[in-house]
Amino acid sequence: MGMILIQPTAPMPLFGIVYDKAHGHVITTVLIAMVAMMFTAISYGRMASAYPSAASVFTYVGREIHPAAGFITGWSMAMECVINLLICVIWCAQAVVNDQLLATVLPKLPISVWIVFFALLFTFLNLHGIRTTAFMNEVLAGFMGFVIFVFFVAAIRYLMLHGAVAPVSYVRPFYDPKTFSPGLLLTGTSLATLTYIGFDGISTLSEEVRNPRRNILLATVLTVVVTGLLSSLEVYAAQLVWPASKPFPNLETAFSYVAGFIGGPWLFSLVNLTLLIASLGSGMGAQLTSARLLYGMGRGGALPRSVFGVIDPKRHIPARNVILTGALALIGGLFLTYDFGAQMLNFCAFICFLGVNAAAFARYYLRADGKRNIWADAISPVLGFLICLVICVNLEAPAKIWGGAWLLLGIVYGTWRTRGFRVGSVEFEVPPE
Repeated sequence: MGMILIQPTAPMPLFGIVYDKAHGHVITTVLIAMVAMMFTAISYGRMASAYPSAASVFTYVGREIHPAAGFITGWSMAMECVINLLICVIWCAQAVVNDQLLATVLPKLPISVWIVFFALLFTFLNLHGIRTTAFMNEVLAGFMGFVIFVFFVAAIRYLMLHGAVAPVSYVRPFYDPKTFSPGLLLTGTSLATLTYIGFDGISTLSEEVRNPRRNILLATVLTVVVTGLLSSLEVYAAQLVWPASKPFPNLETAFSYVAGFIGGPWLFSLVNLTLLIASLGSGMGAQLTSARLLYGMGRGGALPRSVFGVIDPKRHIPARNVILTGALALIGGLFLTYDFGAQMLNFCAFICFLGVNAAAFARYYLRADGKRNIWADAISPVLGFLICLVICVNLEAPAKIWGGAWLLLGIVYGTWRTRGFRVGSVEFEVPPE
């Protein structure tokens, strides 16, 4: 589920944009972002061990810091998951409309019709429960793994036939003295962190997994590590085969052009189709995550319990929340753009990252009884917090403005709902084992 939430093909849609911002140092930004996310992943895993609750960051921050802080981080994560679903709906619709191969077998319809179709498709699949979602994810992951393997084979074949002019060319993706700039590298890294957005959703599935106190931590950390290593190999191969002096015809689909460059039109279309399928899996995972989070907040009283805190007795899922998030994605997909959605996604995610690192520090260092591990209990969450804060500050202005407005709305609603965030007004309960 973690690999699908992030997508094995996660760096491909971002490749051209990060390449442009970081002046070619894509693999470097991906690796730096992996280290940054590792600290936060450890905090998420440790907090999931302490609180195996569906509410995730909402529970962690609310129990360890203050109900108001818990409400705000839960509010942010709910928006993060809904926006993730929203941009998947938009991207899938655009992919169907713009792909020439799909245009030959599918009816030519307006993009708005495809937005409605994909929003309904995600909702239909998730209404059939976690086992259906898990089975679909296994199928999607298998197909994406096959296509990534085909791309690697084509890239290796191209390098064996054409190779690099000099051995130094194999180092250029990591560091090119002609174009390297620390400021640009930081800008590229803030975008490259999108490669890992979604791993925090694993913690919301604590009530579905066996032995959550152990497996959520392992799944969260391993998802970040595996994604980082796989993504690094993907972008490294793409950088080696694409001439540095040759501009991309389109930054958003740059990786597809790399595939077409080494494998021809068939590989171009195959990678495009794979990214469409990857967005299907990511959208399904994001919708399930947001539905589970809203259920946890409704069960705790932060949202109306009669609407959000209800489980379908047959499918054992919060069906009302699935339908609600699908409706929000449908409406947002018709009126918002992909770029704006991606910016808001980043802002909401980093608010959650800041909250979970602070909660881990408070629980394992400030309030811990007995001997403390200075590295795991203090240094790791503090580094995670500071790194996320630096990246959050360097996000683009529209994301910070509209994200701040969303947080303000949450504060106003939360204050009214909980009568001033009084202690005891919201329950951050841990369900029975």
